[in-house]
Amino acid sequence: MDSYDVVIAGGAVMGSACAYWLSHMDGFSGRVLVVEPDPGYATASTALSVASIRLQFSNRINVEISRFGLEFIRNASRYLGKEGGVHDLCLRENGYLFLAGSDAQDEILRNNCALQRDLGAETELLDPAALAALFRFLNLSDVTSGSFGPRHEGWFDNMGLLGGLRRAARARGVDYVTDRVTGLQQDGGRITAVELASGRRVAAGALVNAAGTRGAEIARMAGKDIPIEARKRTVFIIDAPNAVHPDAPLLVDHTGFYLRPEGDQWLCATIPQDDPAVDPDDFEPRYQEFEDLIWPRLWARAPGFDAIKILRMWAGHYSYNRLDANAIVGAHPEISNFYFANGFSGHGLQQAPAVGRGIAELICHGEYRSLDLSELGVARILENRPFREIAIV
Repeated sequence: MDSYDVVIAGGAVMGSACAYWLSHMDGFSGRVLVVEPDPGYATASTALSVASIRLQFSNRINVEISRFGLEFIRNASRYLGKEGGVHDLCLRENGYLFLAGSDAQDEILRNNCALQRDLGAETELLDPAALAALFRFLNLSDVTSGSFGPRHEGWFDNMGLLGGLRRAARARGVDYVTDRVTGLQQDGGRITAVELASGRRVAAGALVNAAGTRGAEIARMAGKDIPIEARKRTVFIIDAPNAVHPDAPLLVDHTGFYLRPEGDQWLCATIPQDDPAVDPDDFEPRYQEFEDLIWPRLWARAPGFDAIKILRMWAGHYSYNRLDANAIVGAHPEISNFYFANGFSGHGLQQAPAVGRGIAELICHGEYRSLDLSELGVARILENRPFREIAIV
């Protein structure tokens, strides 16, 4: 039986970030195996995301996580080194603009803005007049306020980040295998081995669950439950010849859609009110969401979108934590060598650099040394104690 010090279930951005940090961690010389069933990442949330990063969160820890994510993305060539093969992740800092349409939403933006600025963000809380001066293409008749991050927010090359992490990890000796975890062996409250679909069995000193929407399946193999499920999001790329605003921010509209420039086109999606769990293999786009939900609201918000054409669309999945829409990070209290990096609910890509580093620190040192992620720990799941993130897009 093969033996590895750490086995990572899932090799997209979260699993590869864990592998990268383990391979670069001072004092760690163990063997690391990453098990990934889809080496082309065709259905990975990493590949199908809208590749954005922001500091506008409602929880302090999420702001701090994204601050480090921003630093990593800006300095990817330095972090990943020559082995990573990344010169620039093409970060475009157009910012995020959240719109509110009620007193209750105003208060949420006001509180979030105060928290974010306290942590070094440059979020601005703007009244309708100030918004109108900055964003002349928007109809703001129903808007009561907006929060705008003019810097430190935007979008970047998602697959460039994944590829760089993977190459840098492999250059330091991490093994990647195309396979799927199908079973776990335990002894005395520890994971001892991992069984793979190929029939291979691998002895494991530690196991990291970075399996995305299938994270709950991996947990159940150890007799544990985590509240993770796949939630479908259909993304549309549209051409709108009367709406040319390449410097527009990523707009999060209080009526229930978001929009950002994508080259000469636009990218948009909605969060459906009916948002059921879906099968992890269901990637059929929901075209009707655009006709019924997005376009009427988009045209009302920005008259320049009177003429549009859908160029393409795809469906991706959020690995959604139905308890509190926040990540589940750290070791399981009852299985000390079983580590979780799950349930990021749509913001895992930007959180991967910090979470991967945190998991590596726990494995190597038994504690967080850079950024304390304990608020996101597994204990709150076992205690049914939500730690809610309300700024979910």
